[in-house]
Amino acid sequence: MKTINFLIYFKNRKLDGFSLLELLVVIAIIGIVLSFIVPNVINRPSEARKTKIVNDIMVLESALELYKLDNGDYPSEDIGLEILANDQKKYINGIPNDPWGIRYRYRYPGKFRNFDIWTLGADNSEGGLDENSDIGNWSTKE
Repeated sequence: MKTINFLIYFKNRKLDGFSLLELLVVIAIIGIVLSFIVPNVINRPSEARKTKIVNDIMVLESALELYKLDNGDYPSEDIGLEILANDQKKYINGIPNDPWGIRYRYRYPGKFRNFDIWTLGADNSEGGLDENSDIGNWSTKE
């Protein structure tokens, strides 16, 4: 009985839709809003990768400083960053990779600072622009 009453209610009721003009106005408004939002959202992945690199380098620098406090010096280039995660005293839980899955490079003594930590960017070769640019602990300090 309830189903019949429900159908009768909607059958007797006039259902109004949207006019073409109303739909066009809504689509125009959505288009205007998207024209402001989309350009800002498109650049976000590269900013996120750069932020990850800067944060990873800061974490590795802190772990290296702790290692130096305990051992009197930074690990040699031959030993590398892996000692920070494999030593009896763990200074870091796993060595992070750069956003492209490549291990960060380490040099001691450093060319630019006491030690250098860097990534070669998306192309994994020296130089480049934008995502292909090299980013190191000497270039992340502002």
